[in-house]
Parts: sequence; structure tokens; C-alpha cells
Amino acid sequence: MKALVLSGGAGTRLRPITHTSAKQLVPVANKPVLFYGLEAIAEAGITEVGVVVGETAAEIEEAVGDGSRFGVRVTYIPQERPLGLAHAVRIARDFLADEDFVMYLGDNFIVGGISGLVDAFRRERPDAQILLTRVADPTAFGVAELDGSGRVVGLEEKPEKPKSDLALVGVYLFTPAVHEAVRAVRPSCRGELEITHALQWLIDQRCDVRSSTIAGYWKDTGNVTDMLEVNRSVLETVEPADEGSVDGTSEIIGRVRVERGARIVGSRVVGPAVIGAGSLVRDSYVGPFTSVADGCRIEDSEIEYSIVLRGASITGVRRVEASLIGRDVEVTPAPRNPSSHRLVLGDHSKVQISS
Repeated sequence: MKALVLSGGAGTRLRPITHTSAKQLVPVANKPVLFYGLEAIAEAGITEVGVVVGETAAEIEEAVGDGSRFGVRVTYIPQERPLGLAHAVRIARDFLADEDFVMYLGDNFIVGGISGLVDAFRRERPDAQILLTRVADPTAFGVAELDGSGRVVGLEEKPEKPKSDLALVGVYLFTPAVHEAVRAVRPSCRGELEITHALQWLIDQRCDVRSSTIAGYWKDTGNVTDMLEVNRSVLETVEPADEGSVDGTSEIIGRVRVERGARIVGSRVVGPAVIGAGSLVRDSYVGPFTSVADGCRIEDSEIEYSIVLRGASITGVRRVEASLIGRDVEVTPAPRNPSSHRLVLGDHSKVQISS
């Protein structure tokens, strides 16, 4: 069995971060989201991985390499434009050959991995297996309709009037039957070859399309809110460690990982949190659910529930929260400009002016 990992999307919902960085490489607890997926694939016993790449191919290839660090062998498959998930399967035909495969969206995060799902698919080998989860707003996802026995009878991509609240999670398992399906579909109104259309084609051909509904944690990390939520979830499991230095005037509370060469000086860090290698936290407060990447500097500031990327500095800022700070960013206070107030007030007025 092989794996097809999609890492070619533009990441428009994470801009401006993704103007200069691949969305799959934005870190969660100081590790790129894509790496969690590759680790889950390796844990499921799959060693041959095709990675579909687009305009950020060079950055993805530099980060992942040949895949040996994850215990897999990686083949890169270029995609000129992100033309849909079914299009990714089309262009990967030579790599996939006639083997079963799991398709994994590189910006998705699933707690607990996919080993159980893959094992069940290997035993039973339906033509396709999809993963579903209940969501509050189905209009933002591919949506499945099930009959009374739980069988998949219909699929729609981002429907205006969803027939259920069951959204497709970004993990799909296929036999080679899917290749005929992706050849049969035509571009949607979005101009993309939708995998939901290919799955519907299989259903219409009376193929065996099954579903599993997960109750565990899943997120599509396509926007800042979801990135911060995934970061929070992963930090809940962080193991405390002190590989840096914490001076005697500092206070570490809860599960905090201080990585190699990091320095905590005159500061208070409340976990769960991670302070990256070589970073400096001086005269500051770092609150829960914060990931500070390598080589950052936080001085005379307060920050919590945030992700700070490599090389960023935050100096003299009293409060930062629920934020995603990009690489090599500098955050400083704005200068205080002289100001005056021109007033025309009626009799008996009462005025409050902030100084």
C-alpha cells in the first residue's frame, strides 16, 4: 500500500504567512503540520509516499528531504496548479500504479493517527473508504449523506444546503478502482476536479464506498483560528523538559519544554508551552498554549495562546494573544505622538479624555 500526500495548495486562508512559507510547514508545537501526517503514515506501516507539490515545492523538498527521517521513501509529484483532489490522483497515476493507497491532505491534523483505519481497509478492501466527522458548518466542507443503515449514498462539495452535518476529513483510502472514477469526472463550477465527484461516480457504479465517523480530534489547519486550536491540542500532551537555562528569578509553572540553548531570564512561563532552541525570554510573561520557535526573542512583553515562528522578536509589548507571528517579524511599541484636543463644549458638559 502507498500514500499520496497533498502539499500543493496555496494556503490563501493563512495569508500573509503563506506569501513566504508553505502552509503545510507552519509549525504546531514547533513541528510542521506536514510532519505529523508523515509520521502517522509511517506508523501505519506505509513506506512509499508520493508528495504532490506546487509553487512551494522547493521549501517542501528542503524540509522533508528523501523521507528517511520519517522512515519512508518520498517521491515528489509536481502539480502546476491546485486543480482539485481528483486531479492530484490523476497526475500521480504512474507513482500509484495498481496499488491501494491512502490519500492524506498535508495540512490536516488527526489525533491518534490512521493506523486503525489503514488496518481495517487492508482486511476488508472496499473500493473506497472515507473518514467523516460532525461539524457545525458543513457548507465549508465536502458533505456525506448516509442512508438508514449508515451506507454512503451521496456526496456534495461545499453545498449551500447540506443534507447532513458529516464532513469529509482529509484522509481517503482507495483501491485502483478510483483511477477510472477520476478520469470520468469533469471540472466543477469551481474549475476543479473534485474527489467528491469521483466518489459519487463510484457510488453510482454500485462500487463499495464505506465510511467511518470519528469522534476524536480533527482539524483542517487552513486558517489561523484552527492553527491555534491545533497548537493548543498538541501542547496539552507536551512533556516538560529543561535543556536550556532558567535563572533563579524566573518561574516555570506546569508543563513547559525549554529546548536546547534557550534562556529564561527574570520571566514567568506558564504551560503548556514550548520555548524553542536558542530563544531568549527576558523580563516577560509567556502564558499557556504558546509555542515559541527557534531563535526568537521576547523581552519586556506578555504573550499567550499564540504561535511565534523562527527568528521573531517581541519587545516592549504589554499583551499579545491569539496571534500567529511570522518568521523574522519584529513587534515593538508604536511611538507616542504628541496630541492635543480641540473642544467646543456646551454648558454643564462632562468630558472624559484618555491621556
